[in-house]
Amino acid sequence: MGGKYRITGNKYPRMRRARPRGKLVVLVVASVTVLGVGGWGTLQLIDVFTGGGGKASAAGTGKDCVPKTKAEASPSPSAKALPEPRTITVNVLNATTRSGLAKKTADELKKRGFKIGDVGNASKEYDKKVKGAGVLLGPDSALDTSLPVLGTQLPGAERRTEAVRKGTAVDLVIGDAFKGLARQADADRALTRMAEPEPAPSSKKNC
Repeated sequence: MGGKYRITGNKYPRMRRARPRGKLVVLVVASVTVLGVGGWGTLQLIDVFTGGGGKASAAGTGKDCVPKTKAEASPSPSAKALPEPRTITVNVLNATTRSGLAKKTADELKKRGFKIGDVGNASKEYDKKVKGAGVLLGPDSALDTSLPVLGTQLPGAERRTEAVRKGTAVDLVIGDAFKGLARQADADRALTRMAEPEPAPSSKKNC
């Protein structure tokens, strides 16, 4: 070249087009966004398959969602303290024509922890008039206390109360269908279920 602008030397500058920087920035931002969304989705899948969803739910409510243990669960409002067999006095009365039933049954109840009162024949009101396995008889106060405990020993017995009855002792009147007391293991399980009733269902939603 000549004139005012002259190039000297044996190296010539290369002329390049200016790259559009705006498009490059957009591509970089889009790539970062895609990678971020993909990573977040992967974490969500990991939470689902590893049980981490509970934490996410708890974070959403602002409270830790911890299941209650049986001891912390609310007890049933109908649960009452039941007396132990050793505090219950039982009169064992035979209303059948079979001899020896009262004594045999009283001895078995004593082995199971009950206190034994009178043992003998039933009164005229019940003698030879009890067709079922038996009748459990006691004062009104025994309806939800002593009678249910004694009832675990003879599940098929009818339960009755007398308003004018004196004392706290209860009667076991043996009937015609009596074949023996319940197996001790079964009676013990029934006592345990009554002493430890299932907790009342909570109104709160489960985690």
